[in-house]
Amino acid sequence: MRGAGQAGAVPDGKRVVMIDVDAGGRDRLALAVLVQYRMATTEQMHWVIAPGVRIEQTRRRLARLREEGLVERITLPQAGRRRVWFPTAYGVKVACGWPELRERRPSRTASGPTAVRLAVGHGLTVTETGLAFLHDARRRGDVCRPLDWMTEVHHSIGNGHAVIPDALLYYRHGPSSDGSMLRALVGVDRATMGPELLAAQPPG
Repeated sequence: MRGAGQAGAVPDGKRVVMIDVDAGGRDRLALAVLVQYRMATTEQMHWVIAPGVRIEQTRRRLARLREEGLVERITLPQAGRRRVWFPTAYGVKVACGWPELRERRPSRTASGPTAVRLAVGHGLTVTETGLAFLHDARRRGDVCRPLDWMTEVHHSIGNGHAVIPDALLYYRHGPSSDGSMLRALVGVDRATMGPELLAAQPPG
């Protein structure tokens, strides 16, 4: 039985109401994904969190999170006025208290609509790259979950230097814990950097 609660029996014969522990689960996943991916279109969010249902459900979910002050959006003037969603500072604070994100706190997030608009080209490309890995894992039966894609994770390489790739990917070959576990630093180049600056980037 789904709903706000479910009756259950206890040893002394009394009836209690059991809280539906799945209530809000998809809302929670949606916010967690936005915090880790930094930004995503409605279509990208739908494909990550609920590809098996109608996209209207994802739209309503995002609208509800926006009403609660957890996420915000911008509308791109091109591409059919596509909406791009991103977490608010309040949304980041809420999500980073959850166990699934406690060890994976984002190094930084977009600070508002203007910052998202100026970074949207590269940001959405990075998100699309993560979705490509996720899609391939689902097709192959490998393990790569929505939160196994982390953006801009600081990696120290010694001597005061560090590498901050566009994303860190966790990926397991095979459907069980017996498969090999891989980690990869992912860099997404949109041909916006000149060859000299690109060559000067630290290895990673």
